[in-house]
Amino acid sequence: MKLGLGLYRHQLDEDHFRFARQCGCTHLIVHLVDYFRSSRGNRPGDQPVGDDAGWGLAGDPNSLWSFEELASLKRRIEEAGLELAAIENFDPAHWHDVLLDGPKKPQQLENLKTIVRNIGRAGIPVMGYNFSIAGVAGRVKGNFARGEAEAVGADGPFDKPMPRGMVWNMVYDRNAEPGFVPPATPEQLWNRLRDFLEALLPVAEEAGVKLAAHPDDPPMPTVRGQARLVYQPHLYRKLLDLRPSPANTLEFCVGTIAEMTEGNVYEAVDEYSRAGKLAYVHLRNVRGKSPYYRETFIDEGDVDMLRVLRILKQNGYQGVIIPDHAPQMACAAPWHAGMAYALGYIRAAVQSLE
Repeated sequence: MKLGLGLYRHQLDEDHFRFARQCGCTHLIVHLVDYFRSSRGNRPGDQPVGDDAGWGLAGDPNSLWSFEELASLKRRIEEAGLELAAIENFDPAHWHDVLLDGPKKPQQLENLKTIVRNIGRAGIPVMGYNFSIAGVAGRVKGNFARGEAEAVGADGPFDKPMPRGMVWNMVYDRNAEPGFVPPATPEQLWNRLRDFLEALLPVAEEAGVKLAAHPDDPPMPTVRGQARLVYQPHLYRKLLDLRPSPANTLEFCVGTIAEMTEGNVYEAVDEYSRAGKLAYVHLRNVRGKSPYYRETFIDEGDVDMLRVLRILKQNGYQGVIIPDHAPQMACAAPWHAGMAYALGYIRAAVQSLE
């Protein structure tokens, strides 16, 4: 198993690359979506929390991730002694009508194909995505973790309607008409996912790229009145069976699965790792179940992380593991300290199994 770190767009610099290496990482998962491009005053490293304003503004719909941009980023990461393992999340500007089944859907599917081809040409093996209209919304922030460390959680259902011009909890059209996004039924959302997979998977197979699906976080049947796809462990099977392909894989988030109200997190880890469907793994610990839970330090929640890693090892998983996110610690560098703690724990745990 390989130790990795997830970095946001504003963190894709030499200082953060060195930090990853100093923590023992060999791989990076990067976000090219600028979730923090807003006037809300988020500090670098903050985990945005869903509300009416959304996380931030989507990017330029006419600016696709070019081969040159991707190849340059990969080269910089490799020069720092690391490998680029995956990109995580499409920009809402690139696929809002794919999620909403809007009039721009055909052109946006073609644009996504171009992005996947560019990713493959650049030699990046995985593209992570979360097929969700509301995205990550409804979470709360507080001093939930050990020693009153700041973390996030959920305090109940969050079905406040989503304003028009938003998708994935981000604003893609600041000039949208007043009103709210019509709710999609589960059947409609699964049909939209089928269209996405049927369009993108052949391109991904040809490009040598795996599409990796993240479960819904928070894992509830609806968020902001919008249906969700993977909010129980067995629904991952439905996603994989919808369009079987070696490129149809999972961005496997242990914390999100632990929050789910059905199933068993260890059985889910065993099932999907034995099937060879894990593109990469997020490790995060929690207390409680959706819609009421609190994120914790990696060694203090409901999940026995050593047991999870033991199952992965027994099933021959050799991919990348990253801390999803971590509580912010009381020091001058809260994000760095929280991540260093999580990375040190994972590194030691993996070494103990070997």
